[in-house]
Amino acid sequence: MSTTASSAQAATYRPGRQTPVPPPQHRPVVTDDYERWYTEATPNNRMLLSLRSGIDSEVAWALDRLCRLCLNEQFMLIAIPGLTDALFEWPEWYVKEGHKQYTEADNFFATPKAKERKRRHAIESLFILRNAGMHEANARELSSYPKIPDLVLRALHDLELNSDANSEFILYILEILQSIASTVTLPIPSAPYCNSPVGPLQQIAGFSSNRSLIISSLITLTTMYSNPVNTYQLSAEAPALETSMNVLPLILDKELIDAALNYLYAHLSYPPMTKAFLRHPRMPGTLRLLVSLILADQLEETVSFEIGLPVYTAPSQSVTVHDHELTKEELDTLLPVPEPQRCYEWMKTMFVAKADGELTQVDFWNLYKDAFAPYSDRYPPLVASDVIKNVNAVFPQAQAMVLPGPPQRFVVRGVDRRKDFSTSTQFKCLWDRSQCPSEPFVSTNELYEHILEQHIQPFEGAHLPCLWSSCPQTEITKAQMRGHVLTHLPDEQPQPKDPNQPDTITLPSVNYPHPIPNPTSRPPPPARSTRVTYMRPHVDPPPSSLTALLCLRVLFRAAYASSDVAPRVDENHFGFPGIVDDLSDEDEEQYGDTEEEKEGKRRGKKAFMAIRYLLEDVRLRHDTFQAWVTEMIDAGLSGVAD
Repeated sequence: MSTTASSAQAATYRPGRQTPVPPPQHRPVVTDDYERWYTEATPNNRMLLSLRSGIDSEVAWALDRLCRLCLNEQFMLIAIPGLTDALFEWPEWYVKEGHKQYTEADNFFATPKAKERKRRHAIESLFILRNAGMHEANARELSSYPKIPDLVLRALHDLELNSDANSEFILYILEILQSIASTVTLPIPSAPYCNSPVGPLQQIAGFSSNRSLIISSLITLTTMYSNPVNTYQLSAEAPALETSMNVLPLILDKELIDAALNYLYAHLSYPPMTKAFLRHPRMPGTLRLLVSLILADQLEETVSFEIGLPVYTAPSQSVTVHDHELTKEELDTLLPVPEPQRCYEWMKTMFVAKADGELTQVDFWNLYKDAFAPYSDRYPPLVASDVIKNVNAVFPQAQAMVLPGPPQRFVVRGVDRRKDFSTSTQFKCLWDRSQCPSEPFVSTNELYEHILEQHIQPFEGAHLPCLWSSCPQTEITKAQMRGHVLTHLPDEQPQPKDPNQPDTITLPSVNYPHPIPNPTSRPPPPARSTRVTYMRPHVDPPPSSLTALLCLRVLFRAAYASSDVAPRVDENHFGFPGIVDDLSDEDEEQYGDTEEEKEGKRRGKKAFMAIRYLLEDVRLRHDTFQAWVTEMIDAGLSGVAD
């Protein structure tokens, strides 16, 4: 053999941790851990030889490589002959004799490296088997591997379950058992205790303080009890059942809640356990927690839509616009002012600049003359030409002009009358059957003085009619009229308006007149607010909510099921179940509920009536699931009615 060939062969099979360099024709391989000589399916596989060598450094190297390889779904135990046997050597050593070398003192003090390395080999070997078991093909191989039952039973029965030193090892054992639990057939209850994994699993689920072990044991029990051949071994006093009920309030721990709910559903799926649970002291509280879990995971959105006709509104107070009139206070202020300053101030009070505004010169002069002519003896006014000419002094953009055409028009353009806006008619005088021309007053006192001075005192005669709006009184003395008028006047301070009361009035139609003398004669308008708003789920509930709903459904059907109408097999139905109407005493004793079962149904019905108000808030997107909730609510209502 040539030197080159010898070197290549040595590079291929020399023990150690160096990565070999393949010949050029085989170079296009891949990343680390996927080289051909690590994964080739031969009994002399590099990693398999290292595992079999018994040398700690070689075993550690091989397990380190396999820990990374097993994370890939392409990793197959059957692909490397003898690998499964090699991986079982260290875990078997640990459960048979290795665990006896470790005491509680090892949790507080440093363990010698050689001693700790052996336990690490056992844990890493289980880690590889656990990851490989997640793949269906590897799980099938492990389920048929003859050493699996002995390893699992020894680990669960011989190791100290509450020891921190064994917690990681036991966790991997449980997860390996999970991968094959669906194919496990439990031994009969009369078999020796050490032949069944149920006892230790129940102890871990019921009394362990390690969260990971509790979750793993619950999942393992759920998987095993999902096999119909194992359900008869369920127990109403199982510690795992108590743990499942204890952790239901921990709604934020989703993994623990899911494991507990799945176990609870597997437990309740067996009819005898369902009937027994109805008599459990914690059954009513468990129902409340199951509904609370559904409500906590409920995601809703607000839906709103209009169902009514269009609404037409008008302001509750009509706005009146009128030309400004010179008040007494303004007139008293202007009279002493000498001309032409008085004319300037009068224009500022009576007019505003407006580009398209226009007044006739006659109207402009008449307004001035009517205001100051009565006082001409003491305060001489200007002549008309001076008044018209002064417009440019106050409003530079305005001008007096003559518009052609027959007839000619003499106007002042660029100004307009100042406007007064009134939004309140509360203090409007309604004398003369609401025809009094006076503007609204600012208070009740002013309105009352106006009525006395303008309408009552000038009247000649002992009796006079009340002319306020539609008042029917016709013969009232003046003395009585003073008090009678007060019954028509509004309060000085109106009643405060409710914050929810709108500032508009709803009208029957778009063009209906407003305001009108008698508002109560209006036809009823459509409803102002006809918007329907409700909450609805916008996503499907999570799996935990559906499992909780299934548990409620099972308990509800057990509590409300009637054995009197249950299908039964008799000679008239040729061996097929059918409804039997008339039962003999012997049949009643055979098919009828026992007293304990009847008591359980009574307690179940009472518990569902108690959670009816919680169920009313449950809204599920799927119609079938919502129908289940509705059925439970209706049953609770009928129970309340009874």
